[in-house]
Amino acid sequence: MSAKTVTSAVATAALPQIETPLLAVALAEGSDVPASLADLDKATGGLVSRAIASGDFKGKRDETSLLYPPAGKAQRILLVGVGKANEVSRNALRRAAAVAARRTRALGATRFHFAVAAEARNGVSARDVGQVAVEGAGQGAWAFTELKRTNDDPKPDVEAVAMVVPAAEAKEAEAGRRIGDAIAAGHRLARYLQVQPGNVCTPTYLADQARQLAQQHGFGITVLDRAAMKAEGMGALLAVAQGTQEEPRFIVLEYQGAGRAADAAPIALIGKGVTFDSGGISIKPAQSMEDMKYDMSGAAAVLGAFEVVGLLKPKVNVVGLIPATENLPSGTAVKPGDVVKSHLGKTIEIINTDAEGRLILCDALSYARRFKPAAVIDAATLTGAVVVALGHVAIGQMGNDETLLAEVREAGERAGERCWPLPLWDEYRELLKSDIADVKNSGGRGAGSIAGGWFLREFVDGFAWVHLDIAGTAYTENEGPHQPKGPTAVGVRLFSEFILKRAAA
Repeated sequence: MSAKTVTSAVATAALPQIETPLLAVALAEGSDVPASLADLDKATGGLVSRAIASGDFKGKRDETSLLYPPAGKAQRILLVGVGKANEVSRNALRRAAAVAARRTRALGATRFHFAVAAEARNGVSARDVGQVAVEGAGQGAWAFTELKRTNDDPKPDVEAVAMVVPAAEAKEAEAGRRIGDAIAAGHRLARYLQVQPGNVCTPTYLADQARQLAQQHGFGITVLDRAAMKAEGMGALLAVAQGTQEEPRFIVLEYQGAGRAADAAPIALIGKGVTFDSGGISIKPAQSMEDMKYDMSGAAAVLGAFEVVGLLKPKVNVVGLIPATENLPSGTAVKPGDVVKSHLGKTIEIINTDAEGRLILCDALSYARRFKPAAVIDAATLTGAVVVALGHVAIGQMGNDETLLAEVREAGERAGERCWPLPLWDEYRELLKSDIADVKNSGGRGAGSIAGGWFLREFVDGFAWVHLDIAGTAYTENEGPHQPKGPTAVGVRLFSEFILKRAAA
C-alpha cells in the first residue's frame, strides 16, 4: 500500500514549548485571542492576536492562516477555523485536523501537532478529540502516487501527528487516539482499494485482499467461485457476471468477537463489489465511464470496516458479505428482457442491465439469512438518482426497521457520514411489477433510488435491514480543503461507529 500510515501520539506540553515543523490550532470565530492561547500569543510576540485583530483570520470553517513566529519552538503556526463556537462538533474538529494535514503536506513537512483551543471544544470530550483528530489527519494526509513513474508533486508523505491536550485529559485522549488510529487504518485501506484501476482491482484481487485481512486478524473466510455460486443458486449475481471473462467472487468474512452464544447474533455488512461497471448491454455513455472503477466502493467500505474490527477486536460478532464481479457487454452478457432466478427463488425480469448492483446484492441479502443476523446494513453505489436527490453531501438511507434506521443515522452523524431517509411506501412497489416474473429490476426514471431500495427489500427475509446508497458520496471529482479528489472511503467510519456502539451496549 503506497499511502503511508500516519503514526499518532498524545502530547501534553504547553503550546509555546512544543518543538514541531507545524503547530496547527483549531479556533472558533471570534474577535479576540482565546484565553487558552494567551501564552502562545505572548511567546510569538503577539502574532496570533495580530492575525485575528487585522481580520486576516476570522475562524470560519476551513479558513486557515499560516504564521511564522520570529521566536519559539514551532517553525510554523497554522490557525484553522471551525466556525461558530456553539456549533462545533466532532465532525468540525475532524475536518479541521484534515485541513491541517493537507496544509502540512503542501508545505513539505512530514509531521505536525494539532491542538484545539479550549473555547472551541463546545463540550467535545477529550476522548472524542483524540479519536477525530487522528481520523482527520489520516484523511487529509492521504495521497496516491503508486502508479506514477514520475511524480509532478513530489511532496513527502505526512508521517506523524500528535494531539496536544492538557495533562489531565491525556488518558482519555489516548483511549480515543487508539480508536481513531484503527478507523484511520480502515479508511486508508478502503481508499487504496477504491483508487485502483479496474484492471488491477478485479473480483479476484478483492478476494485476495480479504484473505490477507483474514490471515492478519484471524477472521474466518469463505470465497465462492463461479461454480460454487452456481451450486448455491446465485442466479442474479451470475447473470451480471456472465458477460465478463474475469471470474466473479462471493466473499464471506466472519469475525467472532462475542463467541457463538445463541444471543450473539452477528451484524452483517454487505458491500456492492462491481469492480468495473460499463452498464452491460444497456451501456453507459463514454463520458466519465472511467469513474465506474468506483462501483466497488461498498465492498471497499466493508473491507475497511473489517480492518477496524481486526485492530480493535470489539466484543460483537460481524459478518461481511461481498458479491464481486464486473459488468460488461459481450455475446454472453445478460440482455434486457431476460428472466433470471435469484438465490431466494424469486424470478427477476431484466429491464436494464445497468441496474446490476441490486442484482448482486439481492443474492447477498438472501445468503445472509443463514447467519440469523441481528442487523444487516448494505452499502452500494446503487443509483445515479440519489445524486439528483441529495447531491454529493448525504447518503440515501432506506430500510424496514425504524429503530435500526435511527441507529444507523446516529452512527452516520458521529462519523461525519450523514444519512437522509427516503421512504419505502407500499405505493412504490408498483414500479417493480413485472408481467412475466416476480419482480423487474428497474422502474424507470421516477423515484429511481427508492425503486432500487424497494427491489432490495423484496429479498430481505426475517431480519432488520438498512440500505445505504453511497453513489453520491463514494468519491469526489474536486479537490477540497480537507481531502484530495478521488475516493472518500465513505461507509468505513459509519460502519465502525455502529459496530463500536453495539459492542459497548
